[in-house]
Amino acid sequence: MAEHTPDVMIGDPTVIVSHLDVKYAVYGGGRKGSPSAQGESRSLKNALGRREPRVREVHAVKDVSFVARHGESIGIIGRNGSGKSTLLRAVAGLIPPSAGRLWVSGEPSLLGVNAVLMSKLSGERNIYVGAQALGLTKEQIRERFDDIVEFSGIGDAVYLPMNTYSSGMGARLRFAISTAAAPDVLMIDEALATGDADFRAKSAERITRIREQAGTVFLVSHSNGNIRQICDRVLWMDQGRLIADGPTEEVLPIYEATLPKRSKRKAAPLAEPEVPGTRRFGGESRVDVATSLSRHTGARRRGRLRRQRPQGRDGPRRRADRGPARLAAAVGAPRLGALGHP
Repeated sequence: MAEHTPDVMIGDPTVIVSHLDVKYAVYGGGRKGSPSAQGESRSLKNALGRREPRVREVHAVKDVSFVARHGESIGIIGRNGSGKSTLLRAVAGLIPPSAGRLWVSGEPSLLGVNAVLMSKLSGERNIYVGAQALGLTKEQIRERFDDIVEFSGIGDAVYLPMNTYSSGMGARLRFAISTAAAPDVLMIDEALATGDADFRAKSAERITRIREQAGTVFLVSHSNGNIRQICDRVLWMDQGRLIADGPTEEVLPIYEATLPKRSKRKAAPLAEPEVPGTRRFGGESRVDVATSLSRHTGARRRGRLRRQRPQGRDGPRRRADRGPARLAAAVGAPRLGALGHP
C-alpha cells in the first residue's frame, strides 16, 4: 500500500472483469475530400433520398481482465484515448460489453464531470433528486442535507438554479451527492480536477471513509498527485489494453517515465532586428522602459520650445532685456505737466 493510505481491510471481490472488449460505432466518421465523381454521385443520392451513412467502428477496450475487492482504491491512468473512461462506463453498466464477462457486486455509482444534473432546477432540488436515485429516503436526505451543502462549499447558492453555477461548483455538488450514500462501488471520472487543494483533501478523507465502510473506489485522473494521495493500486491503460496492474508506488513511476519531459529552462527571447536611425529604450521592467522613453520625449519637447522663442529685430532677445531697467526705459520718466504743474 502507499504510505499515505491508512490500513483498510481488503475483503471479497466487488468487480470482476474477464477478457472484456468494448466496441462502439461512430457515425459520420468517414474521410473528407473524396473524388469529384464520387462526390457528384453522393450528392445525387442525397437529393433522391438515398443517403449512405458513414459508420466507423472504434475498439476502445481490448481484452482487459482484473479483480477489484472491498476496501481497495484503484486509480486508472493513461493518455487521452487509452480507454479509461470507456472501461468505467462499462463497469457502471452504461455501455454493453462486446466480448468477455463482467460481474459487479452491489450498486455502482459513476461520478464524472459530465454527469447530468437538471440545470433549470436549484441545487436543493437536485440534491433530493440525486440522493433519491441513490436509494435514500426523504427523511435521510433531510438529515444529510446540511452536510452535503457544507461539503460542496456552495453556501446559499444551493437555492439558485444549477445553470448559474461555475463548473467547479457543479462538480463539488455532484461529488457531495454521489458520496452521501456511501455506494458499494464508486467510480470517479476526472471529477476532482475542478476542485481546489482544500476540496481535494476533503474528497480524499471521504473516499477513505467509503473504503472503511467496505466500498471500492475507482479514480480516473490525469493528476498523478491525486492518484498518489487517494489510490493504493493502479491500472495502466494504453490504446485500450491493460499494460500494468500493481501498487501505486511501483506502477506510477514507470508510467511517468514514458511521459514527455518538460523543459524547466526558459527559452531565450528572440533578438529584435536592428533598424538604422532608430533608438531603443530598454530596462528590466516595463516601468524602466516607460521612464526612459518619457525622459527622452521630454528632452526633445524642451529642445523644440527653445528653438521656437520669438526673436527681435536685432536677433534673439536676451533674458536681461526683460528686466526692470528695460521696462522703465520703455515707459519713460513721469511728466509732471500732465498733472497740472508747469
